[in-house]
Amino acid sequence: MRILVSGARGLVGSALVPLLAAGGHRVVRLVRTESADAQTSVRDDVAVVWNLQAGDVRPDAFEGFDAVIHLAGENIASGRWTDGRKRRIRDSRVVGTRRLCEILAQCAQPPKVFLCASAIGYYGDRGDEVLTEQSAPGTGFLADVCREWEAAVVEPLATAGPRIVRLRIGVVLSPDGGALKKMLLPFRLGLGGIIGDGTQYLSWIALDDVAGAIRHALETDSVGGPVNVVSPEPVTNRDYTRTLGKVVARPTVLPLPAFAARLALGEAADALLLASTRVEPARLTQTGYPFRYPMLEGALRHLLEQ
Repeated sequence: MRILVSGARGLVGSALVPLLAAGGHRVVRLVRTESADAQTSVRDDVAVVWNLQAGDVRPDAFEGFDAVIHLAGENIASGRWTDGRKRRIRDSRVVGTRRLCEILAQCAQPPKVFLCASAIGYYGDRGDEVLTEQSAPGTGFLADVCREWEAAVVEPLATAGPRIVRLRIGVVLSPDGGALKKMLLPFRLGLGGIIGDGTQYLSWIALDDVAGAIRHALETDSVGGPVNVVSPEPVTNRDYTRTLGKVVARPTVLPLPAFAARLALGEAADALLLASTRVEPARLTQTGYPFRYPMLEGALRHLLEQ
């Protein structure tokens, strides 16, 4: 297939693009600015440039794709959520996604499949409730953004006919970015510990399995609608802390109290560190996706080469 990918230089996109290319697909990157880097795309296809703020969008450049994978969005974990940050987080997902889908819906031949990143933040803080793709949305800023984000895909493309997959991605584990990268230094210095009371659930997934699950959803015609992109073994923060400490061979006796997390990050602490989201990958399991790293310790040992 000829596939257009946004967010191709991000953590997930950087793993996904070479996997797709290795499978024989031709990948074109959707980029915001023209550059020498942007012109070098897998299989020698020139990147498609779009800049919504500058009005730099050529609808004809979006013709001829069999699939589109939309991963782009503002980083939610880089500091406190000011009103301006929250607006950028929302707009980067909702406004950008809606505009992209409106353009694709107007194509003479819209893509046959559209995969869009969403997040398990859709479910909100749910304690130890087991959550599947059929579970109701939660409440709070992230849940609201995810709900609007997914609607921004479905509404414009409803009459265009592509198979739509909404990828509700969990906490992606990689030493190259995201939560694990931020945790590694303090844990290796013996400064790691539980956050809050440690009972909140963490629905994680190794980066290799994120890319693999997205490829599975792309190539499996029976996959549509919401798909939880998480490992089959969510863990509590206490178990995650103990396991990471075991893998890096360091003690984990310095807890981060909830009040300290809130003092440092404000509202973001409750959503990103203290919320409990126990999610199962029901759709991936039903459609036969073979997880490479279903268990946390094995995933961490692979990722950290321990």
